[in-house]
Amino acid sequence: MAGSLNKVQLIGRLGADPEIKQMVNGKSVARLSLATSQTWKDKSSGERKEKTEWHRIVIFNEGLVNVVQQYVKKGANVYVEGQLSTRKWKDESTGQDKYSTEVVLQGYNSSLTMLDSRGNNNNSNLVSENKSSLPNDNLNQDSSDLDDEIPF
Repeated sequence: MAGSLNKVQLIGRLGADPEIKQMVNGKSVARLSLATSQTWKDKSSGERKEKTEWHRIVIFNEGLVNVVQQYVKKGANVYVEGQLSTRKWKDESTGQDKYSTEVVLQGYNSSLTMLDSRGNNNNSNLVSENKSSLPNDNLNQDSSDLDDEIPF
């Protein structure tokens, strides 16, 4: 369908250590539980309120799976970019169809960025993106170089 877009961007904290599993084809998959929160002040009571949403993140990209396995732990602050996908399966005990909506990281539109500082949880500011097989020549270009060429 032309003119459609399926893209999700989230910043949040992991609620548990990543789960790494081997698929039947021998490749690894990582599953993350990511919490995002919003806070507001209740107008009637003046009390501060917070609502947390939990997101299921599934990573099929082998490079990102390796990064997650080595560096990402419970409590890590991460930025993920992927697409929504709903999968269906049968519950073996009840025979009912079950559905799960997940943020999937695979292909060239996916990225994972660790946002924690080096002193926090021993994580580095590591950026790992899958840009397919595009050359890396201009991916890490200094942003100040771009400011000089703005025509207005």
